[in-house]
Amino acid sequence: MPRLSLVVPMYNEQEMTRLFFEKTLPLVQQCTDDYEFIFVNDGSRDNTLANLKELAAQNPRVKVLSLSRNFGKEAAVTAGLEVSSGDAVIILDADLQDPPELIPQFWEKFEQGFENVYGVRADRGADSFLKRATAQTFYKIYNLLADTPLPYNAGDCRLMSRRAVNAVLSLPERERFMKGLFSWVGYKSAAVPFCRAPRAAGKTKWNYWRLWNFALNGLTASTTVPLKLWTYFGLLVSLGAFLFAAWTAYKKIMWGNPVSGYTSLMVVILFFSGVQLITLGVIGEYLSRIFIEVKRRPVYLADEKINF
Repeated sequence: MPRLSLVVPMYNEQEMTRLFFEKTLPLVQQCTDDYEFIFVNDGSRDNTLANLKELAAQNPRVKVLSLSRNFGKEAAVTAGLEVSSGDAVIILDADLQDPPELIPQFWEKFEQGFENVYGVRADRGADSFLKRATAQTFYKIYNLLADTPLPYNAGDCRLMSRRAVNAVLSLPERERFMKGLFSWVGYKSAAVPFCRAPRAAGKTKWNYWRLWNFALNGLTASTTVPLKLWTYFGLLVSLGAFLFAAWTAYKKIMWGNPVSGYTSLMVVILFFSGVQLITLGVIGEYLSRIFIEVKRRPVYLADEKINF
C-alpha cells in the first residue's frame, strides 16, 4: 500500500495530461517516495486516454482507470477513490486551477493528524461577477437548508485519510454530491486557503446549465427541507384563504356583494396555479432521485485498467 494516492478525474484534457503530471510529480515526491497517480478517464473523446497510456508506459506508478463512457465528475471521483489504496488520498483537478502547491500543505496537515483537509478559495477574482454571485447564493441556501453545512468557497481539491475515504465509499447513494458526502463524514478537518489560478489550457466543461443542475442535485441529495417548506407554505396560504373568506362573508352581510373584478380573479387563479406547479416540480425532483436510487445501477462502469 502506498502512503499517498493522487486521484485525478479527466474529461477531454489532452492538453493538460503531461503538463499536469510534470507539474505535480516533484511536489508529490517532496512529500513521500511511496505514492501512486490514479488518472480516471471519464469517457474522453480526444487523445486524453492515449496520452495517459503513454504516461503509464513510462512510469509504473501511474495508473489509469478508463470508464466505459462519460459518467460525470462525481462518478469519476468515486471510481478513483474505490481503486485507490494509499493511507492518504488527494483529489485534484487536471486543469491546474487548484494549484498543485497545495499538495505539500495538505500532507503537512495529514501528518499533524487531520483526516479531512480541504482547500478554500481565498480569492474568486478570476471568476465573473455572475459566477461569484451564484456561488455565494448556493452556499448560503445550502447551509441554511442542509443538516451538514459546507465550508464557504470550499474547493473539490482535498486530502482524506484512508478511514475517511472508506467512510465516503460506504455511502450507497447513486446520485452523489461529493462535497456534501465529504462534509457529512466529518472526522478531524482543516482548511487550507488558496488563490485559484486561470485554467492552464483547454476549456471548462462547466457551463451555467450544468452548474444549475449540479446545485439542484446537491440540495435534493442533502436535505428534505424544500418539501417541508411547501407544506408550511400551503398551510399559510390556506390560512390566508380562510381569512379572506371570512372577510368576504362579513362584506356580504354588511354592504352586500358587488361583482369582483376580472383582473383580480385572474391574478389569484394564476398565482395559485403557479404555486401548485412549483410544488409538483419540487416533488418531482425528489421522485426522480427515488427512481434512480431504486434501480440500483452502478455509479460507473470500468472499461480498462492499466498498471493496477
